[in-house]
Amino acid sequence: MKQQDQDPGTGTATGDDRASFMQLLGGKESAVDASLPPVAFGVGWLLFGESIPAASLAAVVVSLLIGAWRLSRRARPVAVLVSLLFVLTGALIALYTGDAVDFFLTRLVSNALSALGWMISIGLRWPLLGIIVGAVLGQGKRWRNDPDLLRAYSRASWVWVGQYVVRLAVFIPLWAIGAVVPLTVAQLVLTWPLVAVCVLGSWFVVQRSLPAGHPGLRHPQDGTAAD
Repeated sequence: MKQQDQDPGTGTATGDDRASFMQLLGGKESAVDASLPPVAFGVGWLLFGESIPAASLAAVVVSLLIGAWRLSRRARPVAVLVSLLFVLTGALIALYTGDAVDFFLTRLVSNALSALGWMISIGLRWPLLGIIVGAVLGQGKRWRNDPDLLRAYSRASWVWVGQYVVRLAVFIPLWAIGAVVPLTVAQLVLTWPLVAVCVLGSWFVVQRSLPAGHPGLRHPQDGTAAD
């Protein structure tokens, strides 16, 4: 049987756990894809004389191309449809208001709702990070029976809340002053790179929160985590 790597500082198993946790980075394609339509909108807006219809068309076309590519790689059709509807909604809002910066309103709202959702999950003692990692590892909700894992996932979920708060702190002022190009750049910088930092940061928090000798994420202990 392959011996697990041990963290020299805590004695907690980290080798296989780290590989499992990094499976969350499988979402990098979604993060990159989410940044491309806004970039297409911003570039189209610049190239076509600040035309909202042209920018909207560019964003929708890029979203359709991404959707077709993802379907060819057997992505879930529902996920592809949601991404497309997200872009279409942003485009329709911008066309309706006549203000290009309103294309990004859906991004502001989704980040605000995501931050709220993660905070609520922590308060309810069902941290979303635990739900996601538990699903990746095929554990269902067994991780909740381990008080140490429940505490670790709760603490690390605050890193994800921070991710959305950082975006809002940048997006809202830029939207308020109508800065289309800076918002486009911010969308690019604060998607995949920020997600990568968030995953690594939350892994670090989970690792440091587990007590010495804990067998790791793959091996929840049968404790008495209260609802």
